[in-house]
Amino acid sequence: MTEPIKPKPKKPRGVAKLLDGKCIACGARCQSACPVNAVDMTDSGEPVILTDKCIGCLKCVKICPAEALEMYFTPEEQKILAELASSALPVEEDIDPEAVALAKMLAGYQGVWVFVEQTEGEPAKVSWELLGVGKGLAASLGVELCAMVIGDQVEHLCMEAFAHGASKVYLLDAPLYRNYRTEAYVEGCCHLIEQYKPEIILMGATGMGRDLAGAVATRVGTGLTADCTGLAIDDKRNLMQTRPAFGGNIMATIMCDKFRPQMSTVRPNVMPMPERREGARGTIVRDTFVVPEETILTKVIEIIRDAKSKGAVDITGAEFIISGGRGMMGPDNFAMLQELADELGGVVGASRSAVDAGWMPGDRQVGQTGKTVRPKIYIACGISGAIQHLVGMQDSDMVIAINRDKSAPIFEVATYGIVGDLFQIVPAITRRIRELKQQRK
Repeated sequence: MTEPIKPKPKKPRGVAKLLDGKCIACGARCQSACPVNAVDMTDSGEPVILTDKCIGCLKCVKICPAEALEMYFTPEEQKILAELASSALPVEEDIDPEAVALAKMLAGYQGVWVFVEQTEGEPAKVSWELLGVGKGLAASLGVELCAMVIGDQVEHLCMEAFAHGASKVYLLDAPLYRNYRTEAYVEGCCHLIEQYKPEIILMGATGMGRDLAGAVATRVGTGLTADCTGLAIDDKRNLMQTRPAFGGNIMATIMCDKFRPQMSTVRPNVMPMPERREGARGTIVRDTFVVPEETILTKVIEIIRDAKSKGAVDITGAEFIISGGRGMMGPDNFAMLQELADELGGVVGASRSAVDAGWMPGDRQVGQTGKTVRPKIYIACGISGAIQHLVGMQDSDMVIAINRDKSAPIFEVATYGIVGDLFQIVPAITRRIRELKQQRK
């Protein structure tokens, strides 16, 4: 007679238990993670585990940021665990169907995409910067770096995308996409996402990028982290998205680990420009998707260029920037900075306090709520150096700070610091530069 086959012993699951003094009242994350409503919360924000309901799924334990929860096993369950540990019998592990479904869904998305922003065929520089950082992300994941180009008669941008690192370009080229309209571009982006399933999408944090990214993320039901200053990949293929938080006082790293694609926007000049590879080639995937024109509510009748745009100053592309802050004492004193800027072939910038005071226009503002710059030389005059300003200029090749307060935070990031009266120092620098120019003649 054959012996009856013994069933595989089942590993006890136990129940969750709160460790005394470790809960930090993080906001009921454990309660929200519990699939069987086995967690109640006290008035002080600590969890109460309903042991008769707990199924030992570990979800509350895994999500707790303070490791304040652990699994508790009865003496009988501990005995079974000890027997299983000492025996060679295979153990029947419980399979979490939710985790299996999530892993299957995540595995269906692959590739790093960069949206190539363009206006009337003219690309935004931030698109190429994103291809540079995207190349590193794609290498970490072992996937392709792709570009997404949408417009009318914009196939030349595919060649530029290859030159800046992309190996494949998804192209929607039709008269419908001639001018940017949220509805049309959202429909086009969502079609490509549904069809080809990228795991990461990067867009510039420009007017167009911010409008499009938010609408696309909402439509596809995923997360979006705005104004990122750092991007990296963790050991679970999640995109670690770093950005300033709480008014720029801390840097937060955000992950979207249960949804795809992972989406981020990055401001211009935050990421370095990749080296251009002349003659680089790749694959163009031409998609013919269009939506009927009559379904697009917005119509572009005429494009009127801002009369000020010809004379406007783009500080993001300047190699020399002389910025003034509250220490300038008034709008008239910025003429002194303009003289120095003229001698250096640079432009004048400003801190938020100077812009808010009406001393300089908003397009000159450097900082978290202004523009991010990467000049060769950044001269900060009368700027204390709040973190919100430092975020916008800390990647400058050289920072020269001029301030009366020797303990001003700006000196912590300055390459060279001058403690003194800027109303004497700046004119002296300007005069010296003029003298050096005359000597060269």
